[in-house]
Amino acid sequence: MQVILASASPARLGVLRAAGLAPQVHVSEVDEDAVLASLRDAPPAEAVTALARAKAATVAERVAAGAAETFEALVIGCDSMLSIDGELVGKPGTADVALARWTAMAGRTGELVTGHAVLRLSGGAVTKEACRHAGTTVRFGRPRQAELEAYVSSGEPLHVAGGFTLDGLGGWFVDGIDGDHSNVIGISLPLLRALLTEVGVTVTDLWQ
Repeated sequence: MQVILASASPARLGVLRAAGLAPQVHVSEVDEDAVLASLRDAPPAEAVTALARAKAATVAERVAAGAAETFEALVIGCDSMLSIDGELVGKPGTADVALARWTAMAGRTGELVTGHAVLRLSGGAVTKEACRHAGTTVRFGRPRQAELEAYVSSGEPLHVAGGFTLDGLGGWFVDGIDGDHSNVIGISLPLLRALLTEVGVTVTDLWQ
């Protein structure tokens, strides 16, 4: 059974590889802004889970087209955002936005929310699916201005959810977390194992 990660995130790929899987990567290219616009009043958990499913479904449809009758695969989609005071914060995109966000969230607490979707493909159709979210509380430190400017200049926070990483340079500025650390990196192993069970797959059977 093939495992397909519907994400361009090297961090998610790294987590899965370290946990014994060897997924193929298929980037969904879903219009995230359009999906979020349709869910404007949805709570954070619902929004990120909808995005995760949209990514997985897009890749599943692409992979299933013309698939052999004996083809078996699992498509995993994820989407992460930081929730502070109920507001979702995605990727900053620019240095100015990253600097402003870090200035605002330094010394505060947020929740990194990651939506997960697992679609099981048999032949050319999705036969089972399971979708849920995981949340981890993040306690941010108070970087000095020079440290913050250096971090933003590195480029790392511009293209990651919430403008920080736990497993990279941003880890220096996170005082602690409450919950699953892999979820902060972008994919929760405990939740993923539960979702795989829901679609009839035992994770140990996928180990390489």
